[in-house]
Amino acid sequence: MTSPDGITWTARNIPPTSNAFLSIAYGNNLFVGVAATGTNNRVVTSSDGITWTGREASAIRSWQSVTYGKGLFVAVGSGAIDSVMTSPDGITWTARAAAEANQWVSVTYGNGLYVAVSADGTNRVMTSPDGITWTARTAAEANDWRSVIYAKGIYVALSLGGTNRIMVSKDGITWTAHAAPEQLGWKSLVYADKRFVAVAYNGPSKVMTSTCE
Repeated sequence: MTSPDGITWTARNIPPTSNAFLSIAYGNNLFVGVAATGTNNRVVTSSDGITWTGREASAIRSWQSVTYGKGLFVAVGSGAIDSVMTSPDGITWTARAAAEANQWVSVTYGNGLYVAVSADGTNRVMTSPDGITWTARTAAEANDWRSVIYAKGIYVALSLGGTNRIMVSKDGITWTAHAAPEQLGWKSLVYADKRFVAVAYNGPSKVMTSTCE
């Protein structure tokens, strides 16, 4: 769906419509979406967000997240060790080896580094300077990490469970755990207008904010 103002939305068709698309990114004048299911075309692209074209992913994996940075689209998922793929144009994709065969759920780019977080595994963070070669990193806690972004000089990740459901890092390598205001299933995070805003899929509040100028 698309909207010129974020208020009024119009439904759009994506081929194939049966796929479960979970993430979208914008870069190099192109929207790119990735899907967790489907026999083919687990990638779609659009120049305007309205008309979409199906593309072949590097492999039939459960693609969870896609980001754009440094002239490259990078997607992560789960299903095998090759659950990373990269593309300079969003159309032709190349399989890459993840640092571990985890369920990689979210990927971001910032400060010259791609950073991905995982819901499981021994090391639940991995980093890459080029999107091709990945290094495993130790998360602050062995939580079900679901979202990671870079803004205001720090990487911030959220978790669905665990004692401390927030972790932050200045370099993407060393992470520090922090307590969320409520023990909810924190799912997604964004930064804008001097404020981090996170949302959860359960609980009474479902939103938390943090000011960062």
